[in-house]
Amino acid sequence: MTSMRWEQLLSPQRLHDKRLGSGREIGRSPFHKDHDRIIFSGSFRRLGRKTQVHPLTENDHIHTRLTHSLEVGCVGRSLGMSVGELLGNRLPAWISPADLGVIIQTACLGHDIGNPPFGHAGEYAIRDWFQRAGHSGLLDGLSVPERDDLLTYEGNAQGFRIITQIEYNQFQGGMRMTAATLGTLLKYPWSVEHRTQEGKFGAYQSELDILREVAEALGLLVQGENRWCRHPLAWLVEAADDICYALLDLEDGLEMGILHYHEVSDILKHIAGEVPAEYLEMQKRGVSQRRRIALLRGSAMERAVNEVSAVFVQHEQTLLAGRLENDLLELCHPDLGWGVRAAKQLAQERIFQNERKAKLEIGAYTTLGILLEAFIGAAHELHHTGRLSFKHQRVLALIGENTPQRDWTLYASYRRMLDFIGGMTDHFAVDLAQEMGGKLKGSS
Repeated sequence: MTSMRWEQLLSPQRLHDKRLGSGREIGRSPFHKDHDRIIFSGSFRRLGRKTQVHPLTENDHIHTRLTHSLEVGCVGRSLGMSVGELLGNRLPAWISPADLGVIIQTACLGHDIGNPPFGHAGEYAIRDWFQRAGHSGLLDGLSVPERDDLLTYEGNAQGFRIITQIEYNQFQGGMRMTAATLGTLLKYPWSVEHRTQEGKFGAYQSELDILREVAEALGLLVQGENRWCRHPLAWLVEAADDICYALLDLEDGLEMGILHYHEVSDILKHIAGEVPAEYLEMQKRGVSQRRRIALLRGSAMERAVNEVSAVFVQHEQTLLAGRLENDLLELCHPDLGWGVRAAKQLAQERIFQNERKAKLEIGAYTTLGILLEAFIGAAHELHHTGRLSFKHQRVLALIGENTPQRDWTLYASYRRMLDFIGGMTDHFAVDLAQEMGGKLKGSS
């Protein structure tokens, strides 16, 4: 096969729930069911207390992973519906623009569901801890790919695990999503052996068979052992995420006093292409900066959605052949691409280097170090001795029904520990680490 086909790429088949079939209920397609399963999951709900950019902020206007995911979902839905309208009868007869919109929206809602406490800082903290743990023998006995999974803890791979294994039907299909939604969710459809320079990959060894099953069901093109090309719609999820990251990070920076109004407004005007007439009226009436920025952001997003949709359709055949190499935003009008890059650069230089953020991220390393030492240490002791010290007995008592068993592999035990730690909110992780360190609630 040299090209993927929409008929297969948009399969409503549920790989682990044959009973449900692919039928359409009145007012609800199989893809709408996927959407609802994400929304009502505990993992999605906990994103409300997980870091987006600024850890543990008390400002209620600042984005969390939950508000970020909801906003990315809105942009993704607009992209999907727009592309669906533009592609028209090139899509299967049973797929409407609304279906395409909800597939992408659902994938957007789930794209950060595997992020640990403290966001990307948490990922790096877990990776670094296992790097040090390797010198103390905690990784002895693991295969090379298993070791690499732990040394390269990845929110995308953890998200795929949550959706296909952990939530709802534990280790019996998880959320039991349609193949189309799972494929769209897979930004990096390959295993750790093919990780990018930044350590990006989409499935741990524990979910490799599921990744393979999804790829085969959708007809994703093989690009090597345990590596497939992206589902075309995954490019729209990435674009929606990039649009929101670029624009909304600036709003957060302005809200926290890290950036100045003119810096943010100038970039948004550039991305929007023209200043809305309402904006000039707002200036005359002395409307608040927050409302004026919201108007500019809306105009910038509208232009970005229109341009990305047109570029996607323009490159449809390259996407179906698995040969697209550029991000969709890079292929848009140079002014739009410049604006997004400028927004990201400003965020990198001023927001990500902010002193308060740096201090809290250092604290994240300490917090996760305490938790990993306790839970991974307990799993290691159980696996190698079959017995537990009193301390480790109490540690594993916190896991409940998901406590590792003596006859599990070391890798499986570690994965279950990381499921527990990775699912924590920022505040829960801090509170638990402090209590484990002897600072009990009520003590000063």
